[in-house]
Amino acid sequence: MTRIAADWLQDAASQRVCALLTDAGHQAWFVGGCVRNALLGALVADLDISTDARPAQVMALAEAAKIKAIPTGIAHGTVTLVVDDVPYEITTFRRDVDTDGRRATVVFADEIADDARRRDFTMNALYADSAGTVADPLGGLPDLHARRIRFIEDAAQRIKEDYLRILRFFRFYAWYGDPSEGPDADGLAACAAHIAGLQSLSVERVTAEMLKLLAAPDPAPALAAMASTGALAQVLPGAEAGPLAVLIHLEAETDIAPDPLRRLAMIGGQPEDAMRLSKVQAAYLAQIGSGVSPIEISYRHGPAQGRDALLVQSAALAQPVSQDDLQAVAMAAQQAFPLKATDLMPALSGPALGDALKAAEARWIASGFTLTKAQLLE
Repeated sequence: MTRIAADWLQDAASQRVCALLTDAGHQAWFVGGCVRNALLGALVADLDISTDARPAQVMALAEAAKIKAIPTGIAHGTVTLVVDDVPYEITTFRRDVDTDGRRATVVFADEIADDARRRDFTMNALYADSAGTVADPLGGLPDLHARRIRFIEDAAQRIKEDYLRILRFFRFYAWYGDPSEGPDADGLAACAAHIAGLQSLSVERVTAEMLKLLAAPDPAPALAAMASTGALAQVLPGAEAGPLAVLIHLEAETDIAPDPLRRLAMIGGQPEDAMRLSKVQAAYLAQIGSGVSPIEISYRHGPAQGRDALLVQSAALAQPVSQDDLQAVAMAAQQAFPLKATDLMPALSGPALGDALKAAEARWIASGFTLTKAQLLE
């Protein structure tokens, strides 16, 4: 018998939510990421509970117990209960009756096995009761222990239910897979056979999934596998997976935390056109991928942009990055140009004044910020 032991499971709020359901004769099972990550010793972000209770029953039980209930997705069976400021997503067991590759038509179910079969990967179909006892209706535990990302039952069918599962396959491989074993062969083949379905997905969903993938500690093997199937070219035309491994190596050598935008700049493929980035993200990407000297980028835009430009440019040239390099970039952000427009007036004005200031600033940056005001005015 497999059990999990976690602070969030023993928390009084968690126990209260489970008791709300079980005391009324219903099932209450923690499911998905919280169970998977607890078994892996990884951080748990969200607490999801599956139950045979219908949404209206959950709402009624919460109201009677004076627990805040939010009908976040009640049409799809989900009610959010908030206890001690902690949200718990309570979702009724479901099974799919129709899918179109983007969304599914579901009906409520009474058995945990039905609920498990509609999930994507076996490691996500693990359940735990309030005592931490794990239920594994589809044999996901061996896959979890082997760090094998395996689709539930028929891989092609799971993908056709939602083509985003292709990207999720590679994202989960990046985060939880064993790179020494490689991705599951059946899953990889099914992804390759159905990459055309990626075109039916919204840009927003693709963008979110790609950024999550690139945020993994080392997504290089997953991205290489993704490229081998043609999936990378589908969602980010022109991107190259190969250079990413060099950047990952430099990040590790310099002890710099992973950053998905830095890695996106490394693989290329014009993400500003293929992805839906915020204005801030797009500007950051443009700055670090501009090809301008990292020193100048740091001076004009900030130390983070300069550091990331240094890493990306060094990785592209397969060059090491020293602490002296990083220090020089950091120092550049602290520099203040010694000239002002008034220093060149009244001799210059209008466009000529602007051009002279730009030229002087370029000389000053090229000097390593060493030229003095007097030298710049000579």
